[in-house]
Formats: sequence, C-alpha cells, structure tokens
Amino acid sequence: MSVDLVEVVRSGFRECVHRGSVVVLDADGVVLDEFGEVHTPIYPRSTNKPMQAVALLRAGFAPADDAELAIASASHHGEPRHVAQVRRLLDRHGLREELLRCPAELPSDERARAEVLMSGARPRRVHHNCSGKHAAMLATCRHNDWPLDGYVDSGHPLQRAVTDTLIDLSGEPETELGIDGCGTPIVPISLVNLARTFAKLVTSEPGSPERRVGDAVRAEPYLVSGTDGEDLLLQAAVPGLFCKAGAEGVHAGALPDGRAFALKIDDGQGRARLPLAAACLQRLGVEQTDGLADLAAAPVLGGGARVGTIRAVPGLFHGA
Repeated sequence: MSVDLVEVVRSGFRECVHRGSVVVLDADGVVLDEFGEVHTPIYPRSTNKPMQAVALLRAGFAPADDAELAIASASHHGEPRHVAQVRRLLDRHGLREELLRCPAELPSDERARAEVLMSGARPRRVHHNCSGKHAAMLATCRHNDWPLDGYVDSGHPLQRAVTDTLIDLSGEPETELGIDGCGTPIVPISLVNLARTFAKLVTSEPGSPERRVGDAVRAEPYLVSGTDGEDLLLQAAVPGLFCKAGAEGVHAGALPDGRAFALKIDDGQGRARLPLAAACLQRLGVEQTDGLADLAAAPVLGGGARVGTIRAVPGLFHGA
C-alpha cells in the first residue's frame, strides 16, 4: 500500500499530500528504507532511457562522444542545442528526421517553443523529448542492417535486444510489455530493482556499456534534460550524482559508490519528484548544501511571494 510521501503546505496548512512508493539503498544494495509497493513492477517511463542506451551500446551503437550518448538517454526540452545534437546524430548516420517514429511536437521549453512559433514553424519530430533516443535507435538499426521501418515494434530485432538488456540489467522476470508515450515498448521494473540497476550504471567497470552511459549522463546533464530540468538541478547540487526522471512521477538516482534511490508518485504529479528525490539524497548522507536544501523545499507562492513549501513528509526517513 502506498503512503504519504510529499506534502504541500500553504500558510502553515497542509493543502495537499502526494502518496506513492520509495526505496533507498546503501552502497551494497541493502534496503535502508522502503515505503509502499517497492517490489511490484511499474512502468518507469523515461527513467528506463539510460538502460535502453546501454542496450544500444551492447548492440553496436557507436556514439561520437558523451554528448551523443547523453542525448540518446535524454528527455530533452527541445532547446536549440538539444535539436542540434539530434540532427547531428541523424546526419552522421545518413538518416532523415522523417524516419523518427516519435510524434511531432513543439519544444517543451517555453522560450524555445515561443521561438519556433514566432518563426512560423510547425511541430517537428526532433522537438519531441524522446527524439534523441529514437535517433540512436535508428543509428543502431543502420549499424546492424536491421530494418528502419517498424523499429518501435516489440518484435523488431532492436526492441528484442533492448528488452533482453533491461531484463538482464534489472533482474526482472520477462513480462508483458507496455507502450511508452513516444511509441516504443516499455519494460516494467520494480522500484527496488530500478534503484539497483541505477547503481550498476555508476559502479560498473569503466569503459563498460553501463558505465559509459552513467558517465555520459553525468558529463552532459543539460542535454539529458534542459534549462531548469530536474535532473540538471539535482546533478548540479550533488556532484557525481547520476539520475533520471520519468513521466507519471518516477525518479531514480545513484551516487558514485552505489547508494541509490527510486520513487513513484501515485498521482503522477511531477512537482512531488524533486523534493522527494532531494530528501532521499539527504537520507543517504549527502552533504547538506544550500542547493540541495532548496530542492528539498520547493516554494509555494501566494501573490508572487513564498507562503509555503513542497517537501517530503517530516519524519519520513527516521534515519536521516
């Protein structure tokens, strides 16, 4: 059963509470705290992207640098640098934007979206937050001479390779797949196995596919998210952190020694992820910098002034 995890306090009054599940692990993968359904598989959504990138590397994807591997793992905001990286990846493999099977969208970043609209341009597939992953999937198909058409289908050789890798990394039994928002198959994973998998991506041997993804995401956090993105803010506040947010209130992260967390907010509210992720890091003993403290207590505004906070329920982590 899920529990109260994050509260919204306005003028001293608890106005709202977000329920869900969360698990925190020590460097040996032992559970320090668990609340809710941490052993029941969920759809991690875009939190699966780093593991999908590992699968592409195992299948022969050869990124030119960390930037290409980061954009392959990204839920980017469609800002100019993001779009340029996606197009660079496509161009380097002789691929056209029209081959991408993610939906056409406007950038999620407000400034980038306004610039696109003012230019008279229409929604484009390269603006979709998953376009980097799709471009890398197409590049992997090109490397293996796999069909470019139908690369998002669960029976395609690419998606079979991705599914096999995620099952191998997570230790989850093979199960029925879902379909993610961008159209690719999604492998269900429990929160405890999601956290342990994230730990693998920072503690594996340097140069291994797992470690290459973990290192690239940490080297290029802006490409993985964007201006004011949750992952960018968290990694700026906690050097060495590897993390990735996912839709419907999912987030996971790992510190260089393998300490890790994973969480799922039942109502899918994104506003609850960042304060809870910051609280998880505090529970793991991360140094209490001003930056991390600010993320753990997001402001609630009234008339433009701060009148409250969004925070993890006080006393949630008794060992903190």
